[in-house]
Amino acid sequence: QVQLVESGGGLVQPGGSLRLSCAGSGFTLRYYAIGWFRQAPGKEREGVSCISSSDGSTSYADSVKGRFTISRDNAKNTVYLQMNSLKPEDTAVYYCAADLMDGCGLRAPIGASEYEHWGQGTQVTVSS
Repeated sequence: QVQLVESGGGLVQPGGSLRLSCAGSGFTLRYYAIGWFRQAPGKEREGVSCISSSDGSTSYADSVKGRFTISRDNAKNTVYLQMNSLKPEDTAVYYCAADLMDGCGLRAPIGASEYEHWGQGTQVTVSS
């Protein structure tokens, strides 16, 4: 059974850091493009970051550039999202997604709808 499981969310003060993990079960993540998406209450789902399977190229939303870093650990079949300098506006449920696409994407025409497998999400709350 193919599964993605996110972990690492929680409550953090503004300026703090969290590292989210996306672990694969039943399939090998190194062959998949992985995207991180988030959705805050009352807002549309937003692409945050993604990493390709072929050359490891990455992409980031403008709102997180310079603060978030996506990476893979193929030995652990896990993709990480390191989040630094967190802001209250980063508060959302964060989801990882996987697909066998070429490259990776965060918004249409290669956005969330193109990813086949999704995790259940992990809550990130940035508040003092």
